[in-house]
Amino acid sequence: MKKGIHPDYKARKVVCVCGNVIETRSTAKNDIHVEICSACHPFFTGKQKLVDTAGRIDRFNKRYGIKSEN
Repeated sequence: MKKGIHPDYKARKVVCVCGNVIETRSTAKNDIHVEICSACHPFFTGKQKLVDTAGRIDRFNKRYGIKSEN
């Protein structure tokens, strides 16, 4: 390999918002911050996150003028 043409490949931390920290190696200059990781992703955990679908539907109906039957 030629010297001086390759970027530095150093140990870095990948930090998730759930608090999970993963040690890896990367050419990034600083630590890497992610919103979701394998510890909190529903595909890997098997748990579904609760989503406020009723609020979304109400906002959609209010925005586009669809009246509810209540």
